[in-house]
Amino acid sequence: MKESEIKIKISLDENKVPEQIHWTAEDAGERDQKSEAVLISLWDAKQQNSLRIDLWTKEMKVDEMKTFFHQTLIAMSDTFERATGDEKMSGEMRRFCRYFAEELNLIKDVKKES
Repeated sequence: MKESEIKIKISLDENKVPEQIHWTAEDAGERDQKSEAVLISLWDAKQQNSLRIDLWTKEMKVDEMKTFFHQTLIAMSDTFERATGDEKMSGEMRRFCRYFAEELNLIKDVKKES
């Protein structure tokens, strides 16, 4: 069996607040890539519970975080549809993404979005 590894390195300040985030995925040819935020969800089948790691650096701007969340929500809608085949609910999720974008003034013409 082949294994693949993704490494995430977090540099913290004296108060344990992330200052830098770097990730490496050598199978994808990515080494020591800088990031300002990371959201990771893992499924614990035994406990039937999701485990989360949500980190962002002090340098992450609020407007960037809003865009990051919007893009993540859209990606989750697409992943939900691929994983479950539930077109109706993924459509509802996308409608919420449009509303989210409108309320935060993230995109000018949200009607062009999925």
